Amino acid sequence: MSDRQTALDRATGVFDSGVFLETLARRVAHRTESADPRRAGDLRAYLDDELVPGVERLGFTARIVPNPVSPGHPFLVATRSEGSGRRVLTYGHGDVQPAHPEQWRAGLDPWRLVVEGDRWYGRGVADNKGQHTVNLVALEQVISARRGRLGYDVTLLLDMGEESGSPGLTELCESLRDELAADLLIGSDGPRVAADRPTVFLGSRGSMNLTFRVTARDRAHHSGNWGGVLSNPATVLVNALASLVDGRGRLLADGLRPPAVPEAVRAALASIDVDQGPDSPALDPEWGEPGLTPSERLWAWNTLEVLAMTAGDPDAPVNAIPPSARAHCQLRFVVGTDHERIPELLRAHLDAAGFGAVQVEVEHAMAATRTDPGNPWVRWTLASIARSTGRTPALLPNLGGSLPNAPFADVLGLPTVWVPHSYPGCAQHAPDEHLPTGLVRESLQLMAGLWWDLGEGRPA
Repeated sequence: MSDRQTALDRATGVFDSGVFLETLARRVAHRTESADPRRAGDLRAYLDDELVPGVERLGFTARIVPNPVSPGHPFLVATRSEGSGRRVLTYGHGDVQPAHPEQWRAGLDPWRLVVEGDRWYGRGVADNKGQHTVNLVALEQVISARRGRLGYDVTLLLDMGEESGSPGLTELCESLRDELAADLLIGSDGPRVAADRPTVFLGSRGSMNLTFRVTARDRAHHSGNWGGVLSNPATVLVNALASLVDGRGRLLADGLRPPAVPEAVRAALASIDVDQGPDSPALDPEWGEPGLTPSERLWAWNTLEVLAMTAGDPDAPVNAIPPSARAHCQLRFVVGTDHERIPELLRAHLDAAGFGAVQVEVEHAMAATRTDPGNPWVRWTLASIARSTGRTPALLPNLGGSLPNAPFADVLGLPTVWVPHSYPGCAQHAPDEHLPTGLVRESLQLMAGLWWDLGEGRPA
């Protein structure tokens, strides 16, 4: 048996022994909801009690770094140095979405890891405690199999505010540029394309949260006495939105549409289908941009989604013209979209269409990123995973969702390779978040292979 295979077997052995489950159960029990300011102590305790002791045991020098923008969301920066001249940066996050325990089904508790058949349930098992625990456990077994020397240096950056938009991450990367310098980033977040298909993605779509608001007057007025002579903000708003995206989800405003899908991206997506497993919703075949495949619509195009909208009181409507209306929307966009000009372009579009009364507010934006699919590190990663699993992994040019890759790609200038350990039906951000045990075990195996192969040298 090769030393490489020994490392892979040790990683899966941690799973088989139950030790991995025990470790993850401890981490799930930390109530690390970053959106709740009352949880600041829990966020810090996750680092103090779990991560710092865990990585120091592997030979890392670890410190908790204050967030330069949001004090309640600290970072962990840990470095394991052998003076090799080669370094990999790895990233994960320890915070989670609000748990909403009352929405979980009977028998489940978001803060207690529950095993049911071949699934593990709990807040963070998929996003992201399970994923960064996979990476650290696999790394530990490779260190052991290599008798204490990896042949390269590793820096771990753990974010405790990712679910709140990673405030301060860009500033941290700028201030610690030399300390975080590396040959590449290997991160784990988001889902595979399907539970049974190992996946690599190279960046993510960007996102921009927008609020559209129409305020006509300070109070409602009787619709019988005033209907026909007073503008209705709700009517104005829905028509304004319809000028941006039609009834089949096709973007109408030129500033919201991306350039044509690049051939390299089209080729990468040709063999990838949108997941249609038992936990995934059925696709709507007539929805979205005409002329694109479902995979191109999801991973290579822009979308504008209406997340919520209101006028008056929907639960207790009265016979009155509402004084105001608002809609919360989200634009997901790919590389090539000039997202910094989106507010300006929206303003110009709405004014030209006669909707000058519609105000547009940008609440949050995250840039789109994509490493070149032809980068040697991409080929190297795909080959390593195929060697470990015996299967060809899927290659996504970028994730359909958004994650904070821009600080690594744009600030640090790194090729970014993401290897997710979840799947589309895992219910991340929702009640009953879970992971299949077979996926976890395979992820430990393939990550041990990646950590091992990094010790063999750079790709040609």
